[in-house]
Amino acid sequence: LPGPPFTHQQTPHKMVYYGQTSCEQDTERYLDVVKYVFSCYKKEVPLIINTMGWVKGEGLLLLIDIIRLLSPSHVVQMDVCDWKAMPPLTPEHVHFSAGLHTKGKQQSKCKQLGAGGMESWKYSEGEDMSAPQHKLLYVHPEFPRAGVAGEARVHSGILRDMSILGYLGHLQSPDIGAVLPLHSLVPYQVPFNAVALRVIHTDVAPSNIMYAVNASWVGLCCIPEEVRCQTDGPVLLTQTPVCDCLGFGIVRGVDMEKKLYHILTPVPPENLRLVNCLLLGNIAIPNCVLVGQQGIEGEIPYVTSDYNYSI
Repeated sequence: LPGPPFTHQQTPHKMVYYGQTSCEQDTERYLDVVKYVFSCYKKEVPLIINTMGWVKGEGLLLLIDIIRLLSPSHVVQMDVCDWKAMPPLTPEHVHFSAGLHTKGKQQSKCKQLGAGGMESWKYSEGEDMSAPQHKLLYVHPEFPRAGVAGEARVHSGILRDMSILGYLGHLQSPDIGAVLPLHSLVPYQVPFNAVALRVIHTDVAPSNIMYAVNASWVGLCCIPEEVRCQTDGPVLLTQTPVCDCLGFGIVRGVDMEKKLYHILTPVPPENLRLVNCLLLGNIAIPNCVLVGQQGIEGEIPYVTSDYNYSI
């Protein structure tokens, strides 16, 4: 736990690629992801759930949903010294307050959100969603400027870039020596029809999908359905799956003639055999990877300063 995350990265037991830095745009999928990941917890060891820092407005309601869903034994609530807007999350408060997608004690099930949305979240599967019994541990820090939103956003962006760079560091040889630029490393060749493709965060026309995927950070995922394609691809999913993510990679090139993705990833080959889906989210490759390429004469690939700011 101590120290910045990029200094001690580990392979998760179960991971889903959400594809965005905030869940604001799709809280339903966020809760589906939380439930999916939590389903593999065997209760053999203590579990610490690190909730996010969005605790205003809908973020607080979403936090109430998560507490209801996961039924923790303890909730540690850290206050901010100059902000009193967040109520103590006592069992009674969680019991009676409406969440974003669940209702309090007065109602017996979640909001109806239309066609199939969250209807599976009615209180079922033996979960007692109505009576949380957690113990609240309330911490009031005396640190000045604790929880200043603007600074947290900048710091989280820097830490995210450092985590991505730390992850890409596994592509380097363990031998001490010069660090190779990414364009010097040999990528995997993946046929278009071997993996399904989905852009998570926005709608992209099928004719433009390869422009979006090229030079992008992707989640290497495994969907339960077999990927079948009568043509030579690409295979495009119509909905975003909630599925296992086995790691990440960079699509460093797309060969339209041979119908191949060129992908750099440190995921070991035995795990790559399970990958049958590429998910493209709204997570950017750190700028330094693109603008700091060594040994390039002339224009740097994928980098431009010649564009119109008014577009």
